[in-house]
Amino acid sequence: MAYVDGFVIPVPKNKLDAYLAMARTAAAIWREHGATEFRECVADDVQPGKLTSFPQSVNLEDGEVVIFSWIVYPSRAARDAANDKVMKDPRMAEFMKPENMPFDGKRMIYGGFEMQVDM
Repeated sequence: MAYVDGFVIPVPKNKLDAYLAMARTAAAIWREHGATEFRECVADDVQPGKLTSFPQSVNLEDGEVVIFSWIVYPSRAARDAANDKVMKDPRMAEFMKPENMPFDGKRMIYGGFEMQVDM
């Protein structure tokens, strides 16, 4: 069954275009190294909750928007191999520098998931 890396990221609205440009470049690199899907979604209907919500999960600040993103791989092994190659890919070097990230990486939520239902 497929394997998915999922992300929830706060992005300043004034850096959204830069983030999406970075994501498009990164998507091509991840696909080249084995990902089968690469999705980036900008929040359109996410309200703060009473206990939990997407905005609360990343401590969303004024002037920011939530990004919900995922990358799909054929398997966990394919994901591990792809991520290893991506992190060593010289095209990713500039994106990996904290001063070049168009978001606060300390508030990014991420993890790997085994897909159980795919319809």
